[in-house]
Amino acid sequence: MKFGVVLEKMNKSELGDGYYYAHVPSLGLTTHGLGIEGALSNSNDLVKLWIDEKKANNEEIIHSNEELFTTFEIGEYA
Repeated sequence: MKFGVVLEKMNKSELGDGYYYAHVPSLGLTTHGLGIEGALSNSNDLVKLWIDEKKANNEEIIHSNEELFTTFEIGEYA
């Protein structure tokens, strides 16, 4: 199974510098980790836990076949 992950650098957090959010949009899951590698590793662990819970409850595991991501700029509005 493949899942899309969106990584977002955390602005000055309580954890310190170098942390990233890892969002799995198709599942509505978010975690974080130190560096990109840490965030990806933690998102992988989180998705595995999510799948284990779904299996334990005999629930269907639904995932997206396509992930799209883009950005846009608002400029001086904010």
